[in-house]
Amino acid sequence: MIGFKKIAILTLATFTFTLTYCVVFAQGPSLKPRIDKLAEGMEKKVVAWRRDFHQHPELGNREFQTAAKVAAHLQALGMDVKVNVAKTGVVGILKGGKPGPVVALRADMDGLPVTERVDLPFKSEVRTEYNGQQTGVMHACGHDTHVAMLMGAAEVLASVKNDLRGTVKFIFQPAEEGAPAGEEGGAQLMVKEGVLENPKVDAIFGLHINSQTEVGTIKYRPGATMAAVDSYAIKIKGKQTHGASPWTGVDPIVTASQIVMGLQTIVSRNLPLTDNAAVVTVGAIHGGIRQNIIPEEVNMIGTIRSLDANMQKTIHRRIGEIATNIAESASAKADVSIDVMYPITYNDPKLTDQMIPTLETLAGKDNIRLTPAQTGAEDFSFYQQKVPGFFYFLGGMTKGKKLEDSAPHHTPDFQIDESCFVLGMKSLCHLTVDYMDQHAKVASR
Repeated sequence: MIGFKKIAILTLATFTFTLTYCVVFAQGPSLKPRIDKLAEGMEKKVVAWRRDFHQHPELGNREFQTAAKVAAHLQALGMDVKVNVAKTGVVGILKGGKPGPVVALRADMDGLPVTERVDLPFKSEVRTEYNGQQTGVMHACGHDTHVAMLMGAAEVLASVKNDLRGTVKFIFQPAEEGAPAGEEGGAQLMVKEGVLENPKVDAIFGLHINSQTEVGTIKYRPGATMAAVDSYAIKIKGKQTHGASPWTGVDPIVTASQIVMGLQTIVSRNLPLTDNAAVVTVGAIHGGIRQNIIPEEVNMIGTIRSLDANMQKTIHRRIGEIATNIAESASAKADVSIDVMYPITYNDPKLTDQMIPTLETLAGKDNIRLTPAQTGAEDFSFYQQKVPGFFYFLGGMTKGKKLEDSAPHHTPDFQIDESCFVLGMKSLCHLTVDYMDQHAKVASR
């Protein structure tokens, strides 16, 4: 039997632990009303930032003006700011008033070589040369909104930093759409240059605006969310001859045609499609110069999308086998090269399960929805290879608008409803605060 004195000691210990637990984990509920009010007050400023970025887009590894504005803002908030990270990247570190984990929040800054067609007061008129062609430059994927929302979230969290239980690392990343030819860039280079170290990041969060999801809705998927992307090139070497006597040569054009059809059987015949989707696309074929000359060489390029590492390996192997063997059967030769570009965007299942209640509480359970895996790619995946990460999609389509009337990303008519910005800022802040709460160390027991 336990004596009265022992019972009293145990009761006091339990009370002390409970009190300590409540103090440690009370950050979220007390901070969130303040965060929400601050985010709502930031709306006009965030809209203005976004319109400025939209009107002055810059391509990957050339985000000089964008980076300068971001750096000036973070410095004004009193952060430790690093510039020229991975070419033009900016990193701001906000130290909370209490010890705890390090949370990273990421936004991408680059525009695309797309000529804008939307008639807006802040329409982009920027022109440049890209791959030898004159083109417009446009934020046709919403990266301008990502930068503006993260700048807003940075100001909100800086306003409550004394009550933050941990450190926030704000990552403004260049070249998500890919670096210029011959250059490194994007998330891969940021990781290489140590963006997840000093201080070491415990978890990273990122969002992507979506022009075909209604404002007020957030979509997510645990596990494989966006595809790995690889590019391939096939060079088919034949024997040049007169078009009137093809039997005196080896026709690489006919061989290339057979290879194209052969590649289409990889997905339909070699992969377990009930497990995950995959895509093998031939994007371009170049060969020949005149109608009556069978050329010596044909070059093919294409893209591979996969959501499973084993399926990705199978695709790589089969492209080589199919191209090489078909070429050999035609007395031609095929040289195949495959460039691994972005890994699978993989939402850590445990982290995702932990954070979904945060979004449900914020936006309403009915507005947080599972989304099918996408064959588009995101270089946020490079961060997720190193630390647990959660990447989600923020609705940016006007409520009531028909899906078919909302232009997809990477098109001249792409447009975003700016009323989604407050929810975007709040979601980044709430995820940060709740993660810190869940992972803060209990000081005493």
